Amino acid sequence: MDAPTEIEISRRGILAGGTASAAIAAMPAAADAQGARPQQPSPAMARVSMTVNGKAAQFELDTRTTLLDTLREHLHLTGSKKGCDHGQCGACTVLVNGTRINSCLSLAVMHEGDAITTIEGLGTPDRLHPMQAAFVKHDGYQCGYCTPGQICSAVGVLDEIKRGVPSHAQLDVATRPAATNDEMRERMSGNICRCGAYSNILEAMEEVAGSRA
Repeated sequence: MDAPTEIEISRRGILAGGTASAAIAAMPAAADAQGARPQQPSPAMARVSMTVNGKAAQFELDTRTTLLDTLREHLHLTGSKKGCDHGQCGACTVLVNGTRINSCLSLAVMHEGDAITTIEGLGTPDRLHPMQAAFVKHDGYQCGYCTPGQICSAVGVLDEIKRGVPSHAQLDVATRPAATNDEMRERMSGNICRCGAYSNILEAMEEVAGSRA
């Protein structure tokens, strides 16, 4: 067998060196002379105060904690769902100072002093919010997983239209929007219903929008 060339040796050396580096990186930190391992830095913490569903709430949180995890893990308000955790499905939608947001994309420390409304704060079983009642009437859900986010988003959508916030569905953004089928479909496009109850959701929204007219 011919002797390996310098190029082959170099290539093998690079591969061997890379493998060794990966193995070393995967090893736990070495202990010092006294046997103690280096201490990992503690996460940055912050005190956050906000109002959630009309009640004052204070937290001592890791600054990386999302608003969604704060609501679910610290207040046990599990109506807001963690669907994709990437802001793509809308299941985590809540209202912040009346404006709808994806709570999985927002850090809790960003909401110092804000008023947060979750699905639990919109209404109660014996006194439903008009949008909740309309969803029940028009069967605007099937499995129900996305429903809390759909309802919160629907409430936010009608408020946006009422305030004259434009959307991509408008031909002329200088005119005031109306609660038409196309307008509401465009604004609700960020809330995914994998069961496909979209037409029922729109019927519920149309009823609430009509009752406001």
